[in-house]
Amino acid sequence: MQGAPLGRVRRAPYSAAGCGEPGPNLGHEVVLAGLRYAFPRAMRRQEKKVPGLVALHDRIRERPKLAEYLASERRVPFNQMGIFRHYPELDAR
Repeated sequence: MQGAPLGRVRRAPYSAAGCGEPGPNLGHEVVLAGLRYAFPRAMRRQEKKVPGLVALHDRIRERPKLAEYLASERRVPFNQMGIFRHYPELDAR
């Protein structure tokens, strides 16, 4: 059962669940990007263990409307006031 979601990623290029729904996919992108911001050292190590999820994240970011938004001034960058904050003291070495 553990490998099932990664198998579905291959059939549905933008979907972790294999359903093509945008909500979970955008949520996946936000969570992975936020964790990269909050814990960059730890994420560099952890991402090696889940290459399928990282590839899914990258494909989601390439979707035309999302890519346009991410490159726009409308997007609020991660910062120390949002839900994802950088905690250097908690970032695994």
